[in-house]
Amino acid sequence: MHTDFHRIKRLPPYIFEEVNRLKAQARAAGEDIIDFGMGNPDMPTPKHVVDKLCEVARDPKSNRYSASRGIKGLRKAMTAYYKRRFGVTLDPDTEVIATLGSKEGFANLAAAITAPGDVVLVPNPAYPIHAFGFILAGAAIRHIPATSPEAYLSALGHATRHSIPSPLALVVNYPSNPTAQVVGLDFYKEVLAFAKKHEIWVLSDLAYADIYFDDNPPPSILQLDGAKEIAIEFQSLSKTYAMPGWRMGYAAGNPRLIGALARIKSYLDYGAYTPVQVAASAALNGPQECIDEIRAIYKSRRDVLVESMGRAGWEIASPPASMFAWAKLPEQYREHGSMEFAKQLLIHAKVAVAPGIGFGEYGEGYVRVALVENEHRIRQAARNVKKFLSLKINEPPALDNVK
Repeated sequence: MHTDFHRIKRLPPYIFEEVNRLKAQARAAGEDIIDFGMGNPDMPTPKHVVDKLCEVARDPKSNRYSASRGIKGLRKAMTAYYKRRFGVTLDPDTEVIATLGSKEGFANLAAAITAPGDVVLVPNPAYPIHAFGFILAGAAIRHIPATSPEAYLSALGHATRHSIPSPLALVVNYPSNPTAQVVGLDFYKEVLAFAKKHEIWVLSDLAYADIYFDDNPPPSILQLDGAKEIAIEFQSLSKTYAMPGWRMGYAAGNPRLIGALARIKSYLDYGAYTPVQVAASAALNGPQECIDEIRAIYKSRRDVLVESMGRAGWEIASPPASMFAWAKLPEQYREHGSMEFAKQLLIHAKVAVAPGIGFGEYGEGYVRVALVENEHRIRQAARNVKKFLSLKINEPPALDNVK
């Protein structure tokens, strides 16, 4: 009997598993772990959204199968959001589709458009699904250094010239997870011109469109003339409206890509629970002050994190957007790497972070810090980190006593 399954073999060991194991052990032993590891929003979903969910769920008809593409009202709400936020007009029937979170949409689009051996250009460091969705579909991944937007753009030409066959698609993600970098429309203009020249699809992940901390809201690639000819964009309600567990996202843009995703999904799911879809419509159509409130909380946490960790001896660059800080390792721990630092920090400071190597080789030397703990807990983490960093340089705590 075969037990060495081909697609599973293509997946590398889960890089976060060791940190997660240590975190679970510590909690099982009754230790209080301040957890910045997972980007799991902790704020309550706006009341009017929850109220709408409860109202619709009481209707027995709502318990029937829903629509895989998303109910019409939700798709109209999504197009209204794009018009309001970006000035982009979309056809709710052909240019937008609801997904079970942006992650599911991304993975299923990869399955829909990819044949074994296709080449896809993926930023590195990157959110894991950007690569692994295509790896599961049989594609060959060409990693593009994304230590800065400029580095990404400069590497595209070389990667394309040296890829056989020519790349099928490229992925962009700004505001970026994990690096929190942002770009303007000029960046997307260059990406669009390059992709059209080389006949490459563009897949844009815009999950953090509304989590930004200055006066320049991140743009959408779909704002550019001709973008819908080759581009699709993924959005999520998880961060914008504090709805991560609701699993509601959507894709917008090129009708052929939307149609391909719709066809794959029609074989796999009946869409999200109808009350969730109606509540998501209420989020998109309803009062938007909740977005400002959520953004303000993340901004305050960011400021406390940067200030308190700086006083503790760990300088963290202030992120301009997203719910993450991309933190360079303290100098005395840089030679040990991000995985070792994350383990030591968890064991001895009771603070969990995500090692940068988990987001790709160009993430080494950094850890990702999620802004998912309140300000009091952030300050407590900084006090713990200060004690941790007082240990002798080049003599990190031993792991021998950890079972």
